[in-house]
Formats: sequence, C-alpha cells, structure tokens
Amino acid sequence: MGMQWREHRIETSLGSVSVAVYGDPDKPALVTYPDLGLNHVSCFQGLFFCPEACSLLLHNFCIYHISPPGHELGAAEISPEKPLLSADDLADQIVEVLDFFGGRKG
Repeated sequence: MGMQWREHRIETSLGSVSVAVYGDPDKPALVTYPDLGLNHVSCFQGLFFCPEACSLLLHNFCIYHISPPGHELGAAEISPEKPLLSADDLADQIVEVLDFFGGRKG
C-alpha cells in the first residue's frame, strides 16, 4: 500500500498484536481485521490500491489495520505447541487495541 503508515506493536493480555495505522488519528477510526490466514496487505490491497477509494478513505478516516497474532508482515511461524486463540480471545484483543488508541468511548 503505497501510503505513509506507522506500525505499532500492542501488548495485550493474550499476546502481542501488530497494528498498521494510516492517516490522521484525530479523524474517525476505520478498523479492519483480515480474513483467516491473511494480513492487512493481502486482504485489503485491492481496495487501497484504488486511488479514488484510498483518497476518499484517508480524507475521512484514520485507518487501523489490526493483524491477528502471527499474521503480521514478516511474522515467524507459530509453534504448533502454542494454544490457538478462540474467536472470543481475538475479539478481546481487538477491544484492548481500541482501548490503547482511545477508540472506545464510554
């Protein structure tokens, strides 16, 4: 994705999560989470390589691409001995990431 971004490593109660942030953090958040076995580049590059869509999205939102554990760019292979996270665990990680960035109010 040929635009400026910052990668953050967020420590959650269930392990480390990679978050790529594109755009102005003062704008409303648009949060993405890739399909199983993909990362934000492989899942969303079609949308963000379209100049019109990318320009419109970045003009209106700050985009937070959350990569599931082991799916970030350059990730090491996950050990088969490591327990798999459940869907509830992954959802809890997303909540912790949103809390880290101040994305949940209330």
